[in-house]
Amino acid sequence: MEVMKGSIPKEVKSVVAELEKQGFEAYIVGGCVRDMFLGREPQDWDVATSATPEEVQKVFPDNFYENKFFTVTVRTQASDPKLKEIEVTSYRSDLRYGDRRHPEEVQYAKTVEEDLARRDFTVNAIALGIGKPGFPRKPGFQILDPFGGREDLKAKLIRAVGTPDERFQEDALRMMRGVRFCATLGFALEPETRKAIAKNVSLLKEISQERIRDEFAKIIMAEKAGEGVETLRELGLLEFIIPELVEGYGVTQNKHHIYTVWEHNLLSLEYAVKQKWSFEIRLASLLHDVGKPRVKKGEGKDSTFYGHEVVGSRLAKQILSRLKFPQKTIEKIVTLVRYHLFYYNVGEVTEASIRRLVKNVGPENTEELLQVRMADRIGSGVPKAEPYKLRHLRYLIDKVSQDPISAKMLKVKGDDVMSILGITPGPRIGWILDALLAAVLEDPKKNEKDILTQYVKELGGLPEEKLRAISKKAEQERENVEMKRDEMTKEKYWV
Repeated sequence: MEVMKGSIPKEVKSVVAELEKQGFEAYIVGGCVRDMFLGREPQDWDVATSATPEEVQKVFPDNFYENKFFTVTVRTQASDPKLKEIEVTSYRSDLRYGDRRHPEEVQYAKTVEEDLARRDFTVNAIALGIGKPGFPRKPGFQILDPFGGREDLKAKLIRAVGTPDERFQEDALRMMRGVRFCATLGFALEPETRKAIAKNVSLLKEISQERIRDEFAKIIMAEKAGEGVETLRELGLLEFIIPELVEGYGVTQNKHHIYTVWEHNLLSLEYAVKQKWSFEIRLASLLHDVGKPRVKKGEGKDSTFYGHEVVGSRLAKQILSRLKFPQKTIEKIVTLVRYHLFYYNVGEVTEASIRRLVKNVGPENTEELLQVRMADRIGSGVPKAEPYKLRHLRYLIDKVSQDPISAKMLKVKGDDVMSILGITPGPRIGWILDALLAAVLEDPKKNEKDILTQYVKELGGLPEEKLRAISKKAEQERENVEMKRDEMTKEKYWV
């Protein structure tokens, strides 16, 4: 694997060059180097240097430094948001991780190799110098890879730096990070690293729910999210994240399913990932049947899971609240889990029941509900995600969500008609409004109060028989427009 010169942004080169110009060592380090070797676009850029934070601040006056980990954030003039801030960290060694997450004490390291030794995984412990050693540097790159990270990149392995037990006892969240890197990069855990995670899973209890939530969310959004969640279960980590999900492992279902509850949930997630759907849809697809193990009655093809969507929505709320997800996210996912089992058969369900469903779920969530239903179907082993009846349901939802064609659309109301003509309530008001509506349907630009007022005056002078005839014709026009709109809606959904 070879790093191309053009892959390093000018802002990053400038930071490194300026530090070296002042007589300090400087290397690009961490995930950005890993991503460059893999041909992926780095999401952020980190530089390690022999300069102290105070010295870095003197070199780059536009900065901020508000931590105890020797990291100065240098601001740049880049237009790309990922390059507006570049983190520059002094070589350091971490000592005594008291909370299994952050070092209680850090001290300066003398060399970049010593700095790399504190990092989590070998693929993240590669340093890249812009130029060959010596001052000034010669053209090219200097690659420092003391732990064999490049070989692990070639082998697609995530291996802990040094002794795995020590790395995970220092920072227990690294266990989830290792799984996340596998899910994101399509890698596997190196055997000794995997064994060390399984041995130390209970340390995850000492990590805050917010940090666990953030890592879990990244796994859900990874390309191999299903494999990532399965790895969490295999290693025992999921017991400390969402134990309710693990309850579905090995739980068989009835004649409508060929997979266990666990397999079904995982396959539903994988379909949502394949469709590149949102985080909420992915997590709702994973959790939609989380209530099944709690309500299962009987065994074999006739077993039942009555009320699992209600129990599941309660569990989903507990899970997401425990993990400190935002309230808006919780409400959406809980709603999707609660109503994912909606009943629908063409010809059996009325428009009124569809309106109730839309009201319960919220118009803004109806599309997401159908997506969860599609993920549920594929997770059950059926070949088609969206059969005819789901397309027909989309059509009906669209139909009942459209504004009805009625006189309420007009900018002149019944009271206005009575005021303009000086008449009392009676059938003439309705006939006139019908005529106005027909005129507006033919030309929407006529829906202005002054235009309609003039038309009211003209209609008001007509005899009752002629006015009734105009009203009847107008009613037919409205029905024709509604029929045409309905045909277009049906065509939209192929029904």
